[in-house]
Formats: sequence, C-alpha cells, structure tokens
Amino acid sequence: MKRFARFVALMLATASPLSVLAQEAPATVSQPSEAEVIETGTGAVMAPVPGWAQERRGDLLVFTAPEGDATAAVVPVTGASSGAEAVERAWAKFDPSFDRKVLIAQDPPARDGWEANTVVSYDTSPAEKLALQAIALRKGEEWTVILLRGAVSTVAKRGAQLGQAFGSLHPADFQKESFAGKEANALTPARVAELTGFVEQAMAGLEVPGVGLALIEDGEIVWEGGLGVTELGGTEAVNENTSFMIASNTKGMATLLLATLVDDGALAWDQKVTEVYPEFRLGSEATTDSVLIEHLICACTGLPRKDMQWVMNTSAATPASDTFVQLAATEPTSGFGEVFQYNNLMASAAGYIGGHLVHPEMELGAAFDSAMEERIFEPLGMTRTTFDFSEAMAENWARPHSRGYAGPVEEAPMDWNSMVYPYRPAGGAWSTAHDMALYTLNELDRGALADGGRLVSEDSLLKRRQRYVPTGDNSWYGMGLMESTGLGKAVYSHGGSLLGYKSNFWFIPEDRIGAVLLTNSDTGQTLLGLFERKLMEIIYDGKAEAAENLAAAVSLGAEARAKSREMISENGDPEVLAGLAPRYANPELGPLTITREGEMTYGTMTSGRTALGTMANEDGTHSIVMTTPGMFGLPLVIAERDGKRALILNDAQHEYVFLEDTD
Repeated sequence: MKRFARFVALMLATASPLSVLAQEAPATVSQPSEAEVIETGTGAVMAPVPGWAQERRGDLLVFTAPEGDATAAVVPVTGASSGAEAVERAWAKFDPSFDRKVLIAQDPPARDGWEANTVVSYDTSPAEKLALQAIALRKGEEWTVILLRGAVSTVAKRGAQLGQAFGSLHPADFQKESFAGKEANALTPARVAELTGFVEQAMAGLEVPGVGLALIEDGEIVWEGGLGVTELGGTEAVNENTSFMIASNTKGMATLLLATLVDDGALAWDQKVTEVYPEFRLGSEATTDSVLIEHLICACTGLPRKDMQWVMNTSAATPASDTFVQLAATEPTSGFGEVFQYNNLMASAAGYIGGHLVHPEMELGAAFDSAMEERIFEPLGMTRTTFDFSEAMAENWARPHSRGYAGPVEEAPMDWNSMVYPYRPAGGAWSTAHDMALYTLNELDRGALADGGRLVSEDSLLKRRQRYVPTGDNSWYGMGLMESTGLGKAVYSHGGSLLGYKSNFWFIPEDRIGAVLLTNSDTGQTLLGLFERKLMEIIYDGKAEAAENLAAAVSLGAEARAKSREMISENGDPEVLAGLAPRYANPELGPLTITREGEMTYGTMTSGRTALGTMANEDGTHSIVMTTPGMFGLPLVIAERDGKRALILNDAQHEYVFLEDTD
C-alpha cells in the first residue's frame, strides 16, 4: 500500500525543500511472518509497527513510538456517510478532547481492496513541530481509520516503520495483485507506443516540459529518445542524448566505484572506514569505530537527513572536504539497522573515499571525478555523463522547471543546484537517457561488459543489492539501490531529486527488463510513480490503475496548491516585513540578507536568492515563505531570541536559528 508512504511524505513535506550508529552492525531484515500479522478489529489485517509498543484500548489498536511522543491508532467506525465523518468519529473515540481545524481533506483513488479512501490534514503551528493527519479506508459499511499524531522528528525518523506496518494494511479477504511467476510481455512497438503515449498524457497534465526515456529488454535498448522540449516555450526537442541532472541516481554509481576497489583488494565491505581513510569521523569515537565501508551508503546507520547546510550555505567553491567536517559534528538518532534514515553526507563520504584510494595524490573532488570517469563512465560508454556543470550545460541540456507562487510550471533558477557540487558523490552527476540505459544494462548483465570483459565481479555488484534496512512494506534499501517485491517481482530502482530535476531508473532481473525516466520539472516526481505503474500494467497485464491515478494527481494537486496559495501572501504583509532585520546569520547555515526591490522582498543566502512572501500561523506568529520556483513553500518563523530578531528554520529533526546580525 504505497498510499501510506505518500501519506507520511505529505506530512513531512514542509520539513525540507528537497520536495526526506554505534551499536551493532545491521543485519538483513525480513518482512513480518504470517504469525506476526494482526487483526485490527476493523475487518482488516496488518503487520505490527516494528519497534513500537502495541496495546488494545477497547476496540482501538494503538501503537506508540519508543520515544513516547508519537502514536498511530487504528479505529473502527461503522456506517459513516463519508471519510471525513469517519475521521471525525474516530477522533471522538480516541481522544474526545480533540479539536483541530481541518486544513484539507482529499479523496484519492482507493486501492488494495478498499472501496473509498480519505486523507485529512490539520492546521498546526510551527512551534508545535507536530505531525497530525488521518486516513480513512472503507470496505462495505466498515471504516478503518488511522490517526497519526506525534513529534515531527519521531515520525520522520520512524516513517519507514510506519510504512512497513500500514503499507501492509488491507481487508482480510483481499487478494493482492501479484505477477509472481508470470512471463513478461514483449515490448513490441505497439506496447512502447502505449507507454510513450501515456507519458505524453502525463506530461501535459503535470506540466512537465521534457522527458528523456529509455526502455530495455533482453540485454538491448529497444527504445530511447525524448519527449517534449528542453525548455518551456522553447523549440529544442529532448532526445536520448539530452543532459539532465540525475541527482541521487549518482549514489548507485558511486557504490560501483567501491565495488571495483573491493575487487582490487583495496578495501573490503566489512572493513572499518578508518582503516582506509583515517581522517573519517562520525560524532563520537565509539560511533566512528563502528562504521564499516558498507555502512556509508546503506541508509541504515541511524544518521538523520541533514541537508539544510548544503541547501543554504553552499556554493560550487565549497571544498569537498566539507563532507567530513559536517559528519564529524553529527551523531545518529537511532541504532544501526533500526530504521531507514537517508543521509546524503554519508553517501558523499563513500564516493570521496573511493576516489581518494584511486588517486591519493589529488584533491578529493578531482580524485573522485577522475576515478568515476576511468572506472565507471568510460568502460560503460557513458560519454555524456559528467560532474562538470559547464560541460553538461554547453549544449543539449534540459533546463530546470518548477512551480512558484503563481501555480503554473515555469523555469526555475539553476544556481541553487550548484549546492550539490561539493557533495557530488551523493547526487551531482549529469547524464542522459542513453547513458543511464547503459548503466541499467550493466546491472542486468551483473557487471559483464559488451566486449566480454567485466566492469566488476558479480559478487561485488550484487552486494549492493543486499537488504540492509526496510523502507516500507516489501521494500528495502541496499547500497544506493532500492528493492521492492510488493507485486511478486523483485524490482530494483533508485530516484533522484534536485531543484527542477526528478528522475528514476528501474530494472527487473528475472525478466531482464529495464527503464530510465529523466524529467526537467519538479512535477516530474509524480510522473515517476505513474510511469512505474503503467510499465507494470503493460508488461504483466496488470490492473488498469495508472490513468485514474494520473487524473487524481492532477485534480488533487491543483486543489492542494490552491489551498497553499490561500495561506501565503505573495508580496508579503507590509507590517510583518517592516519588522525584519536587514541581515541574519546562523553558524551552520550562514548569512541571510533581506532586501526590498519595488513591491518584492528577497532573501539571499550563500546558495541562492529567493522571493519572499509571508504567512500567518495558527498560533499568532508569522513566517516568511520562499516563493521562487523550486523553493516554493519553505517557511522561516519570525521570532525573537536572546533579545534579538530571529528567523527559525525547522527541518524534520533539526532547528536552525538565524539571529539578527548587527556586525
């Protein structure tokens, strides 16, 4: 049930603009056995939430996080006329004192045996740092209502555990769609045309200007090319050689570099990081001593996402060594293998350590770039894949697009994406549909090259697919790769997200099928999931759901955006803006300068510049809100600290205070 993953993601969407250790080494974690499946008391069954306390309160089933500050309740409701009514009645049973204003209630398509589905979000104030949502699922006259309330930090940290449990929730008599044992349909010209036609339809509905696409079958690229244009309003067509930023798809490529070093005997997956790179530090000495090479990119070490420093206070001139400076000052917030927590700095460290072992005489960034070119890109024939922005942007490149305050997709400022360059092993590569298809082919060929040689040994390549930590129901994270078996086939994939660029690649080893989808708009994020569903429908004769999902995404998205615009004053409340200091600073996030140009107010940080609006919060405070495409919706609360004017930025697990700078 992917809806719960989207449900948790929606709750945490305002925590980050990039629109989520010192115990034992993580072991492979399997899904709950049948004996662990529990009845909810609502006519549905599910797996328990791993690590959460479980209790029955009458006919309610309540899970409580280990921290004690988050609960997920499953509440039965009979005979409600709508999902909204079912949610209201569920809160009355769980907490009679509950009295919160509904921010928005929406009815996405019902799946997995349910006949109706309603998601409700509530108005909360920034100071509460509270995740508060509900989801109601109906089968017949019975509603199963999930009520989630808790600290944003805990819900963010334990979101994968919630996804494991509630992703498995379904009516007791439901038979899940499965393609296990089914032979894949051939990607004939007619089927390819159906798939590309769907992509074009989705591009129109989601306002995605351009797409790079490749399809693979039985060891061959059977279709590659482009749809749409490189730039909104332009005439240059996207083709298979158009360059896009592929963001976190870089991670799997960096682990290939490590795999070649394992083959060379230069390192071992289970070797301590400090043995190959003594400068490495992660918080305390005990934590540092526990980290092995394989932990650097498994998202299993308990280290939380910490992107704000590079989002706000980074430029192309920031040294690559900053990765290690930040890691030394960071401690994990959960145990090894306990929960999935995605951390870009660890992935950055993995690539830089690999590059250093190949070229110890070079600066870290240059060493990594050279090692990747020599050991990965050149052998695979990925001639247009690079970390060099100027090279990628010299010709045939897709411009970034996103939505700003106005609503329609427009071109987004490219300068913000320079923030990834100092941490490029985690997400700084440029590539094309053709080059990404070559990379995907190598995964399907298990490291073998077209000329009969090998890029990497089969054992080293497959180690990257090890199930280190669950990411949700029937899904796991490896080393820069994700696996999902929810439909009876092992589907490996990874995605990438930067401002104005959203991408993904997939491969199904059993049937030797692969696909690549690159987009030049933040709205492409929705297209990725729609494409995956349509692909599965075409190759396995799956239920026809993708078209309905697309229609819902377009209509519900428009409704949510309209609600967001209602809350924000584009040019800002003059009285609120008049009270801002001209300059603020934060020790980690750097300077923030406020300037006025005509009717517009701007905020300038090391990483870029954005227009600012204002928003009145539920508790009477106000926030300034970024409104530039790509950064739209990120708020900073206006406050006072230590007698100085302040701006407070919260991500899921951190609070950053900008104080008035009077120097």
